[in-house]
Amino acid sequence: METETEVQVNFGKSIIVPSVQELAKEPMSNIPPNYVRDDQDLSFLSSESSLPSVPVIDLERLVFEDSSNSELERLHSACKDWGFFQVVNHRVSTSLLEEFRTEIENFFRLPYEEKKKLWQQADNHEGFGQLFVVSEDQKLDWSDMFYVTTLPLNLRKNDLFEKLAPKLRDTLQAYSIEVKNLAMEILGHMAKSLKMDAEEMRELFSDGVQSMRMNYYPPCPEPDKAIGFTPHSDADALTILSQLTETEGLQIRKDGRWVPVKPLQNAFVVNIGDIMEIVSNGIYRSIEHRATVNSSKERLSIATFYSSKLDSELGPAPSLVGPHNPSNFRRVPVEKYFKDFFDRKLNGKSYLDFMRIDNGEGNRC
Repeated sequence: METETEVQVNFGKSIIVPSVQELAKEPMSNIPPNYVRDDQDLSFLSSESSLPSVPVIDLERLVFEDSSNSELERLHSACKDWGFFQVVNHRVSTSLLEEFRTEIENFFRLPYEEKKKLWQQADNHEGFGQLFVVSEDQKLDWSDMFYVTTLPLNLRKNDLFEKLAPKLRDTLQAYSIEVKNLAMEILGHMAKSLKMDAEEMRELFSDGVQSMRMNYYPPCPEPDKAIGFTPHSDADALTILSQLTETEGLQIRKDGRWVPVKPLQNAFVVNIGDIMEIVSNGIYRSIEHRATVNSSKERLSIATFYSSKLDSELGPAPSLVGPHNPSNFRRVPVEKYFKDFFDRKLNGKSYLDFMRIDNGEGNRC
């Protein structure tokens, strides 16, 4: 079988930083100054049992009920009002999820000398390290990640994939296909709930860019002073997160306060990214989220980012704009959109705000 020719596309680079996992092995009572985040918004952090919980969407109900079903209405409401939801009955095999979890756990347990072979290069952000580090004096996250482009095949960095253990590589391949199918299914339901042209959605995403970020958050001696992942919204269309440990840490900003997300067993946590907010012309909203850390427990997760195809143009779907519903976002080539995103320091939803058309040119939803 012929393999696709690798296409050299570099979405960005990040300043190479030390491994936090290795740092956390050292005895310490205080974290180094470049990890101290005095800018953390702790005032909204709450563990009240009365806090609302992220909506849960049953994919089987979406598939087997008609287009007027209440599950589709729940999906529409979740995308508009929350930007986050959990998906159950998704038909991704439990055995694959268990096998992948084991492989990722083993991956992060590799000796540091082995990990160094997979570390980021100065000119590209794929591999072990951190993303969005653009200056030497920047505050850092209390986490390590392994970031890799998985689909389409011709965008993969084959030299990076070949360095992975064979079983991890095979499991990663199987998982990437399953999660792509899941993303396309969810996007199809979103098209229906938006009353968007279904073919328009398929054309935009059928050969979309998929990347994965494996996250390791080690225990932190001062969890209230550190952050696992800086508050941000995702640049993609959909993010599908699999939590690999029971330790909680994901929080979303809802109505001015941080709400913790408690993942359900065998469920995926899905969130709307900036691309989907743009494609929906602001009907669906990406939401700011962050990862906190724990004083005694590690946390592992894998986030899969699914976006429109690389050679397309990003902008509101033509079927959702018209004389009485003008575009709220500018149109740009997808490749330029990603390169501009990865060239910036993370800062909430500032990149999406950059994409908005000024009020003088169009109305904001």
